[in-house]
Amino acid sequence: MELNLNNKLVLITGSTSGIGKAIAISFLKEGAKVIINGRSDENVNAMVKELSSLGTVYGVRANVAVKTECDELINKVNEIGALDVLINNTGVFKVKPFVDVMDDEWLDYFQTNLMSAVRLSRSFLPIMLERNAGRIINISSEAGVKPYPELIAYGVSKTSLITLSRGLAEMTKGTNVTVNSVLPGPTWTEGFGAFITDLAKENGKDLDTFIKEYFKYEQPTSLIQRYASVEEVASIVVFLASDRASAINGSAQRAEGGIIQSIL
Repeated sequence: MELNLNNKLVLITGSTSGIGKAIAISFLKEGAKVIINGRSDENVNAMVKELSSLGTVYGVRANVAVKTECDELINKVNEIGALDVLINNTGVFKVKPFVDVMDDEWLDYFQTNLMSAVRLSRSFLPIMLERNAGRIINISSEAGVKPYPELIAYGVSKTSLITLSRGLAEMTKGTNVTVNSVLPGPTWTEGFGAFITDLAKENGKDLDTFIKEYFKYEQPTSLIQRYASVEEVASIVVFLASDRASAINGSAQRAEGGIIQSIL
């Protein structure tokens, strides 16, 4: 399927690993030009070097949870060119009891998971509307719809991101600009995979058995009964950014393997 993404300029925040990296690779394979973003020069430069064989890759270091650094990122992106696609992927989470999550941690969740998307969208959406072309895709989570008691702060920030996406989409009415959110569920990233592998060893179980038991007892509503791959999530994001998805706007696209038991 031709997605018409050749030479489109794409910014992906938090793209030096995990889902963000997979999204970057998928866009490059479609001929897009990609701006890699992360918090450290070392990680950004390493990723630019790794992915440069796939196409045109730029790197901009910025902690998008900090307003001044977010502003610097915006200026550098505008120097590179007119942004066609904004992927707000940066996010943090920690498994922690609700009563142990203090105010500063709550604020960090919102600065990182929500306000980074607010700031970047506030800058790039008006330009997209003026050009009558563009895509904004916010990477939320199934935890934004299906709250977990050990991830309440994270879930609340992701619910807010879904609401932000729909609200911004309302501003695009009658244009060729769309804003959507994507809701990944349990996804097998490099870092998470290492954590689960170590956890399985600590419990004296082989990895396959540990994963099967996790989905059987902890995620029984999952229809795929496995972790999604980062490539599966990335393919949904790239499709939403394409001309083929121009009729999809204001949606919360699930990529959580059916964990959420709802027809809507």
